[in-house]
Amino acid sequence: MLARVIGPSDKFTEEPLEEMTGLATTAGTEVVGGVCQRRDTPDPRTYLGKGKVHELKQLVKNLEADVVIFDNDLSPSQTRNLEKEIGKRVVDRTELILDIFASNARTHEARLQVELAQLEYSLPRLKRMWTHLSRQTMGVGMRGPGEKQLEVDRRLIEKRIHELKQNLAKVERRKQREVEGRRDYITVSLVGYTNAGKSTLMNRLTDAGVEAVDKLFATLDTRTRRWNLPSWGPVLLSDTVGFIRDLPHHLVASFRATLEEARQADLLLHVADASNPAVLEQISAVYAVLQELGIDEKRTILVINKIDVPEARQRAEIVRNRYPRAIAISARSGVGLTEFAKKVSEELSRGFASISLQIPIDDGRTMAWLAKVGEVRSKQFHEQFVEMHVRLPVRHVGRLLREGHTIESRDGRDWASILPADPEPWELQPPTIGRAVGQSDDTTMLADEEVA
Repeated sequence: MLARVIGPSDKFTEEPLEEMTGLATTAGTEVVGGVCQRRDTPDPRTYLGKGKVHELKQLVKNLEADVVIFDNDLSPSQTRNLEKEIGKRVVDRTELILDIFASNARTHEARLQVELAQLEYSLPRLKRMWTHLSRQTMGVGMRGPGEKQLEVDRRLIEKRIHELKQNLAKVERRKQREVEGRRDYITVSLVGYTNAGKSTLMNRLTDAGVEAVDKLFATLDTRTRRWNLPSWGPVLLSDTVGFIRDLPHHLVASFRATLEEARQADLLLHVADASNPAVLEQISAVYAVLQELGIDEKRTILVINKIDVPEARQRAEIVRNRYPRAIAISARSGVGLTEFAKKVSEELSRGFASISLQIPIDDGRTMAWLAKVGEVRSKQFHEQFVEMHVRLPVRHVGRLLREGHTIESRDGRDWASILPADPEPWELQPPTIGRAVGQSDDTTMLADEEVA
């Protein structure tokens, strides 16, 4: 049985329990009914109002439901009170999503991430699951260890959480080194709402053979494949875990290592599902998660997928009215992929520069590096140097300048205006004068004597 409280700020379609039905089905349950209630504020004791709780109890009894799933996040006390009133197990939205992630975790990394999220969620919700309690009887020879089983469980869980965080910190450092090792290559990441068609698009573009099913959270592990982008060349394309409305914070924190690919990507492809009536709300939810991850300002192309589904084209036009630069495609049938590839090429080109420079004839390392990270348009060999015309990412120009190469721009760019100034080594930097970043010159936080 499903239940949801709709607040004044909640956005929903004509079927407010549609997404929760999909989540419950993915978790392996059979939905037999649902209850919704509009409230300005949830009931502090049972979340639903008293009359609605009674109605829910009767429905559970009549339809012989085994569990009640709320499309809201409940406090531990609200969960306990509802279970007492209804007489059945109560699960909230976060617990359901964590259960789906646990069933879909395949790799060691994903299992660690899901276990950490589950333990952090369950720590304040521990229940007395054993009938035996440690003795606390007073008297000589009658004293127990002084702890209830609940306290022992809490201590064990906190220890396990500490171990998992240490293990995931190692995974994250390894993932960062792995991603940074690809910095010489152009990387593009697929992000978007769960079940928006990211894996299908990746299979269409790269023949990756990634599992693509009509199922929420089918992809938990990041996969990276080589994509031969037409009129451009090879780039690295990554498929990431899908997002969802009100994604649990435990999961966002736990899956930071998995989302490292998206954080380091040169370009994000935000895939949206035009077949879903709530596509605009889903786009907003994805941007909210990207903002929480600190990557919302990265260059992004909005890709409206599944336009071959009935009524999807009309929704795609509504989306494009709000986001005029969006591209409409169908990853399954291939409609719009030519225009899509052209758009990706144009967007990537914005981060490229066309330069000429002279490399010493014996500096084979730099010439090999330029051929690796860019496109060598021409070479002219002279007695002491090689004159090269190269097209490469703007971020690599700074390295050439630091190494002392004289660069001539072939596209009219002023490097001093577009490249950030390299900070001095910390050993050579003067001591801080006590002025905060962005503070005006006439305001001093610390006196010079205090700084000294």
